[in-house]
Amino acid sequence: MASSSLGLIETRSFPVIVRIADAMLKSSGVSLVGFEKTHGGYCTAVVRGGIADVRIAIEAGSRLGEEFGQLISSLVIPRPMANLEAVLPISNRLSEWAQRHGYNRASRQAVGLLETRGFPALVGAADEMLKTGEVELVAYETIGDGLCTAIVRGSVANVTISIEAGMYKAEQIGELNAVAIIPRPLDDLEQALPVASCFIVEAVQMPVALQEQQTTEVQQNGLAGEPERIPFFVEESQPQEHSQT
Repeated sequence: MASSSLGLIETRSFPVIVRIADAMLKSSGVSLVGFEKTHGGYCTAVVRGGIADVRIAIEAGSRLGEEFGQLISSLVIPRPMANLEAVLPISNRLSEWAQRHGYNRASRQAVGLLETRGFPALVGAADEMLKTGEVELVAYETIGDGLCTAIVRGSVANVTISIEAGMYKAEQIGELNAVAIIPRPLDDLEQALPVASCFIVEAVQMPVALQEQQTTEVQQNGLAGEPERIPFFVEESQPQEHSQT
């Protein structure tokens, strides 16, 4: 991955940048490095891959950003310098993801994102979404300039119903900025999306019984001197492993 090209797209909405990242991943063979939030509402999706794949992904993402009226800028770097990657947060996230333990129990479900300007509108919309459809609020994200996003997971039908109800509630309370629904998020997007710690199921390390070498003394009949030590093994019973659901 060190020699692969970089692609970056910037918007002023978190749901929009997530929707763009989903489109880029599904348009070509790129990997999503992650999202970079630089305050003031600006957020950037960073992808990596071969130069042809990166160009295709950036073109697809830019078109979608223009349709939403949220595209700020885009960039393709065919051969990023090592110094650039060493300083900027565009390469080490791949190794960080590889070292993560546990899994998100809300994964493999549709994603709904609702963004408001102002926190009360977000809380009211999130409450309405939870009361309307069978969804779970898995996280919220802030990107500055008063913009905050509630993220819900569930079936496509339930997420769609909940987002519609949340939109209406947010407009009653304050300002609705953007919404997005991702029916089938890919693994790269799953890794990059924020999720509350209560939804992370840690892998449980079960104790492993080891063979313990023990010795006993046996006195041989009719022989003088020190008793002969005969080694034998005792295998302790191994506790039953319970599969975690």
